[in-house]
Amino acid sequence: MHSLYLKPKEHHRIQKGHLWVFSNELENVPRDIAAGETVKLFSHDKKFMGTGFYNPHSLISFRLLSHSDEQPDKDFFLKKFTEALKLREKIYNPEETNAYRLVHGESDGLPGLIIDRFNQAIVVQAFSAGMEIHLPLICDVLEELLHPEVIVLRNESILRELEGLPLYKDIVRGDKARALQTIHDAGITFEVDLFEGQKTGFFLDQRENRRIIRKFSEDAEVLDVFTNDGGFALNALYGGARSAILVDASKEALERADRNAQLNSFSSYSLVTADAFDMLDKMVDAKESFDLVILDPPSFTKSRKNLPGALKGYKRLNKLGLQLLKNGGFLATASCSHHVSEEDFLQTVHQAALAAGCQLRMVYKNSQPFDHPVLLSMPETSYLKFACFYVTR
Repeated sequence: MHSLYLKPKEHHRIQKGHLWVFSNELENVPRDIAAGETVKLFSHDKKFMGTGFYNPHSLISFRLLSHSDEQPDKDFFLKKFTEALKLREKIYNPEETNAYRLVHGESDGLPGLIIDRFNQAIVVQAFSAGMEIHLPLICDVLEELLHPEVIVLRNESILRELEGLPLYKDIVRGDKARALQTIHDAGITFEVDLFEGQKTGFFLDQRENRRIIRKFSEDAEVLDVFTNDGGFALNALYGGARSAILVDASKEALERADRNAQLNSFSSYSLVTADAFDMLDKMVDAKESFDLVILDPPSFTKSRKNLPGALKGYKRLNKLGLQLLKNGGFLATASCSHHVSEEDFLQTVHQAALAAGCQLRMVYKNSQPFDHPVLLSMPETSYLKFACFYVTR
């Protein structure tokens, strides 16, 4: 096994629990070590730091797997998956839901690996060259531990390009027909397409936040923007909403949302295929109004350098949403951009309220659900911001 050495004083962050080493923190960046190879890491004074994956082509040159001399073999992955499964089984019971994130990358000691479980199906994403190399072994262990009907690889994130990895999706175990699964979550049924749906097929990270929406939904006229598979709108209808308008740019996503609404016997809803900003502008011009507006956009930036533009986007979006709210209505708004801090996000919503002539009272604030844990030593594992506001003029 090859060895890497840190520059002087560059060991402190690893000692405090961070799992990444950047290329400029290494004494040298060997080019004769294959991307994804398992190596040993030492401090500058030759103190053993642990083992992990190395990639000479990535800014994140080293991802720590273990502080001991552990190898990423079958026993290693079985131990990690079993630990992760035990945590999720403490958090969720089968009557409540049959879908959850089994592995949340670094937070579960598996940097560069995401695993979502949907009923009898497993979806895997690898973001590092080391995890990519070990995908056959990972799938073998998952099959042995969970006996899924199908295992789907959704390796389409542009983050893989930073590791020099290709983008693709594939069915590696089971039949493609099994990639269409029915899940339930707190009384609502969803049909999810794990091969064609966005990301891993369904957004699990808004689970608790979707349920909160029910509290503000009784007899409400609801606008759900960036609805995707309809998660927020369906929870609003479950909570007694009088009507719901579901807006998304993806016709395919709205077809799935329509199917999900029908599965739950909801009828007071309409679907609008449109760009969110264009649609909101038209609604404001038409002086439409709602009791509850939900804004759950995709990430507005993947890098810190684009943060100012992202904040402008969030301000414009939230201003439009607020302009559509009745006096005494509720705004539910989110950001999944890691580079947007909670402080920046809430300040931007406040600026949007000033521009819209509104006063906001925050009645609920949350981040990621229990199956998306955060490592305090790694701010990178925290990304979701969500808040609900009582809006008056």
